[in-house]
Amino acid sequence: MSATLTDIAQQLKDAGKKVQLIYAFNGSGKTRLSREFKELISPKAEGGEAQASELAEKKVLYYSAFTEDLFYWDNDLKQDTEHRLIIQPNSFTRWVLEEQGQDQNIVTNFQLYTNDKLTPRFNEEYIFKDREGNDVTVKAFSEVTFSLEGGNDERIPNLKISKGEESNFIWSIFYTLLEQAILTLSEAQPDYPEQTPFDKLEYVIVDDPVSSLDDNHLIHLAVDLAQLVKSNESNIKFIITTHNPLFFNVLCNEFGSDEKTERYSWKSKWFGKSRLEKFNDGSVDLVQQPNDSPFAYHLHLISQLEEAIKSGQIEKYHFNLLRNILEKTATFLGYKRWELLLPETTDGLPDPLAKRIVNLSSHSKHAAEEVAPLKPEEKQILVRLLRRIVERHAFWQQQGA
Repeated sequence: MSATLTDIAQQLKDAGKKVQLIYAFNGSGKTRLSREFKELISPKAEGGEAQASELAEKKVLYYSAFTEDLFYWDNDLKQDTEHRLIIQPNSFTRWVLEEQGQDQNIVTNFQLYTNDKLTPRFNEEYIFKDREGNDVTVKAFSEVTFSLEGGNDERIPNLKISKGEESNFIWSIFYTLLEQAILTLSEAQPDYPEQTPFDKLEYVIVDDPVSSLDDNHLIHLAVDLAQLVKSNESNIKFIITTHNPLFFNVLCNEFGSDEKTERYSWKSKWFGKSRLEKFNDGSVDLVQQPNDSPFAYHLHLISQLEEAIKSGQIEKYHFNLLRNILEKTATFLGYKRWELLLPETTDGLPDPLAKRIVNLSSHSKHAAEEVAPLKPEEKQILVRLLRRIVERHAFWQQQGA
């Protein structure tokens, strides 16, 4: 049934789920939908947003491409020696940097998704003279410079990082803010309430934080985000939109099953997934997604693995894709565990070596482990397992593939 983005925003609000994940192709209106929802929950005050600029007044934390507008480069065009990323004053960065001193956590999160040698440095307060000779004070945490750390105390300073790295850095600031918000609210004592900057917070909207990530770091980010969301014990609700099938798929797997650990207690009924469709007349519809893929994604994963095998470019993250296929196939065929699809040993049990390699290679926690080179025998196991799945379970293959 066709509708407007305003209608769908109201539909999301009425759903009442703790997490709602939405897949949409680029151009379908997901970013506009997230802004419509933000306006529905927290309308702009008369005269703009100035009256609701402080963090303590926020009902919605919002990450999107518009968040990047808070940052811009001073490229030192005359000397071309000091490239600085300028942070426009805003309540988010002021709280997480100035009040909470989370700059090192931001650096750590940034390096997880980029390079552990690429180091951001926030400025301390300093004074310089303008063209008229007047003193100008630059506040602390209003600028960032980047350097590449090498061995033997070598360092390449004042780097102009790529657009993708810049996006990852801005996401790292937002993610660190989100970590602190969830931690702050989770530690609140009902019997001894204390005021926090997040007492009015109702929703967190995350609109496509993965546009510049490779598959290795995309999976890592999705797992980290899901674990953080599941650790939330407050009443905050999350809306996550994406155009990336792999990101959608990983989040579906993370949110779509009950789980109880020391860190969090999570129920799949709190999670909803859907697909935003746009019609030729400009109207849209939010279609409930029955499975964890916006389309026949298992076939897409198989084609990706076959292409990697054909080119000889098998990497560690391909085991994530292989495990994904194993889990989907096991579910479809009614197996209790994906390991039961592995080759069997003489005693009838799943091959322990294959199981171990799939497990280790698809659940590395740190980025440094994600990019470690595979051994030739590990690559052969991936080739052998994929061929077994395709041949034994009669996956459709294009002629000539």
